[in-house]
Amino acid sequence: MKPSLNIGAIELSPPVLLAPLAGITDLPFRDLVSSFGAGLVVSEMVASQEMVQAKPGVREKAELGFEAINTSVQIAGRDGYWMGEAAKMAAGNGAKIIDINMGCPAKKVTNGYSGSALLKDLDHALGLIEAVIDAVDVPVTLKTRLGWDADLMNAADLATRAEAAGIKMLTIHGRTRCQFYKGHADWAAIRAIKEAVKIPVIANGDIVDAQTARQALRLSGADGVMIGRGAQGRPWVLAQIAAELYDLPKPIIPKDQALIEMVQTHYAAMLSFYGEELGSRVSRKHLGWYMDGVGTLPALRKKVLTTRTPQEVMALLPDALATPQKEMVAA
Repeated sequence: MKPSLNIGAIELSPPVLLAPLAGITDLPFRDLVSSFGAGLVVSEMVASQEMVQAKPGVREKAELGFEAINTSVQIAGRDGYWMGEAAKMAAGNGAKIIDINMGCPAKKVTNGYSGSALLKDLDHALGLIEAVIDAVDVPVTLKTRLGWDADLMNAADLATRAEAAGIKMLTIHGRTRCQFYKGHADWAAIRAIKEAVKIPVIANGDIVDAQTARQALRLSGADGVMIGRGAQGRPWVLAQIAAELYDLPKPIIPKDQALIEMVQTHYAAMLSFYGEELGSRVSRKHLGWYMDGVGTLPALRKKVLTTRTPQEVMALLPDALATPQKEMVAA
């Protein structure tokens, strides 16, 4: 029996989910991850007011949530009106799930009293949650952290209040805001949140393979895992983890010519989505991760990332992604 979890009336299977990552989990990458298999993919965090007011580039971040059953559109903000309006806009365009961000640790977010700064004011946080839930008929989920800092570990309190308000799933990153991404995620600390609620709880933070996923599930008691940075350059890793955790068919991990074709297709999708100029810039981090995976020689790696025209990049990729390079480096 294929493992799954329910978010309201929506069934997600397998319970291995892609985290929202700013500048990374755009439409082309989410499409690619979904092609291998994922229970849910989440859009980049979208600032609610900017989305409603159609600031350039903001609505594009939420694309793909529209009409895609396994996609959630994540919104952030500090004002209930704008949060509700953004949720209405996303749901009105076909988004099946709305996720509220109360976990982003970035200073530009928390200085605006959004993201994880809301852990310092649970009454205000609850007001935003209620505004979003009241605005839409689709399931609403919440992503947050253990607390603001070691002295304010209040995620369990937020979780119980969020569940009572109608939140359908919680994702907990196993760090406080003040830890940012330092140290190691405390998966065991997620257990207190899991025991405080009846809705599904997802463990997040430092989960990169089946071994770390198993450990996170064991220590947290969570219903599933969410993969973020571990998917960079490895769009197949969610399906790979799910196969090992739940005895599902293993994904075919592209190598040699298949890898070259996958990366070229991803690159072309980024150029098509963003336009040639911006797409060329956005693609560099993805191409860099792919080349890191095969051990591309430094000079060739640099050439791919500094070449000016897409045609030249396309022509260089077969050599840059040729798998014998690690042996060449070792020789």
